[in-house]
Amino acid sequence: MRLGVLDVGSNTIHLQVVDTHPGARPNPTFNFKSELRLTDFLTSENLISATGINELNRCIEEAVGKSKQAGVEELLPFATSALRDASNGLEIISAINKKYEIDLQVLSGEDEAKLTFLAARRWFGWSSGRLLVIDIGGGSLEIAAGVDESPEVAVSLPLGAARLTKSHLVGDPYSEKSVRALRDHIEERLESILPALVHHQDSDRAIATSKTLRTIARLCGDWYGGNGKVIKSDAIRKISSKLATMSLEERSELPGVSANRARQIVAGAFVAESVMRNLDLETLEICPWALREGVVLKWMDWMEA
Repeated sequence: MRLGVLDVGSNTIHLQVVDTHPGARPNPTFNFKSELRLTDFLTSENLISATGINELNRCIEEAVGKSKQAGVEELLPFATSALRDASNGLEIISAINKKYEIDLQVLSGEDEAKLTFLAARRWFGWSSGRLLVIDIGGGSLEIAAGVDESPEVAVSLPLGAARLTKSHLVGDPYSEKSVRALRDHIEERLESILPALVHHQDSDRAIATSKTLRTIARLCGDWYGGNGKVIKSDAIRKISSKLATMSLEERSELPGVSANRARQIVAGAFVAESVMRNLDLETLEICPWALREGVVLKWMDWMEA
């Protein structure tokens, strides 16, 4: 069966087409992505502006068209924190569903964490034991932990890399004052979830998903040795400080760092550093699967039931 997963995120509108059937591994056959930082279109009233709505509609129309060209039998569209948190998000989604005849659904932060956890569990298998899974998106941070396919704890915080960059970081390179304010803010927000997570520190494996963390892992490998598939606590401390002193142009020239990612990689690195330090994690392993694969796996489980 050919499925299309349409991920309306804070950084991109990403269509992933996969061929699969119940019990099979999702096999990606086609990808289409439009960069659209929806957080850039948020007004002071927490509304997505008219320009942002127009751009979003343009990207949705193009993605839906591409899904039809690819022969998608079932489109699974979902939206994450940017539309979830915007005051006019539900109104925008309702209009999009009517206009393009799709069923765009808003995922809660907890659902994001659970679906990402499911993807990591299926990737690493039952023999991996207790998992702690961390995902840093454009708008939010998700953490989940447990021994089954459904995590025992799943939490979400508005600590996404794009969101934090817009709200806290100024200058080029970013000013030391704004970096300190960012780090203090991250610490304060993490304090609210640490009691729920502290007993999961001794999980058998700590897993990282998302483009931000994959990029950081690659920088760890390039700068401090390794295969680019893990993030070490000592490396993330060095990397976060180093990235903060670089200009946007310098970060954009780093291998694997796009111009869009270069803006927010500093915030993402400080979130990763803070999470690892507060949970006393020495290593994060990169998982190739994340939220989109989790959506496919959950849907196929539902179809098989």
